[in-house]
Amino acid sequence: MIDNTRGILAMSASVVVFIFNDALIKLAAESVPSIQAIGVRGVFATLWCALALLASGAWRQIGAAAHPYVLLRGLLEAAAAIVYLVALFHIPFAIATAVNLSTPLVLTVLAVLMLREDVRWRRWSAVILGFAGVLLVIQPRPGDLNTWTWVALVGTFIGAFRDVLTRYLPPGVPTLVVSFTTAITVAIAGCGGALLEGWQPMSGHALGFIVASSLLLATGYQLLVVALRSGAEISVIGSFRYGSILWAIAIGYVVWGDVPNALALFGIAVIVASGLYILHRERVRR
Repeated sequence: MIDNTRGILAMSASVVVFIFNDALIKLAAESVPSIQAIGVRGVFATLWCALALLASGAWRQIGAAAHPYVLLRGLLEAAAAIVYLVALFHIPFAIATAVNLSTPLVLTVLAVLMLREDVRWRRWSAVILGFAGVLLVIQPRPGDLNTWTWVALVGTFIGAFRDVLTRYLPPGVPTLVVSFTTAITVAIAGCGGALLEGWQPMSGHALGFIVASSLLLATGYQLLVVALRSGAEISVIGSFRYGSILWAIAIGYVVWGDVPNALALFGIAVIVASGLYILHRERVRR
């Protein structure tokens, strides 16, 4: 019987780190072009990963970064981020978030098709229920759907393939090397896009947000790779991405004063119930 505990804990931690990273980069993007902010954040994330490589001694295996799967994962990460960002410029934030949080559903499908995981009706029901809770929280309007919504969905599929590909990475490749390769690929893509758009000066305030965001991003990369390489079932740990909406609401209330309505609060309860049910089924199976 597979023990998913380590994967669940690492995925849940990565969700927390990534959502705080998103909040900081959103604050920075209020005065810095989004692609430039992503590129600069990638540069600093690369720096933190490089320092971790040096401190841990994993730099001796940096040659593993040239492995085709490691490089492909980095390219998929950059592509997913940029495609999603381009779509976000053209559709409401609520719609983009709802599309992005369909990732657990996509991962469950890919887990069945590519990893041959045994996903039964109870887990399918919990995953679908969690996504329904996300829609209740975000409350997207059908009139907001357009072609760019499908572009955002493409970004979501790319990200899901990136996660599944992580399972195929050679066991001997250090997790820090994977994180470093991911960070430097995003940095190159983001800075390249910013140069094409025209580089803009940044205030010290915005740079501070970006630096703090980059530290969280590097940590999130590491936690996500640990979760995906833990041997846990992707169809299980992917469901815990829904937890990001809970943190997003909390941050939105504290930082921007956004208050969820009654329907959103019900959606939160549905998401929590979905996660607790999956944990309960894990205990029953073991």
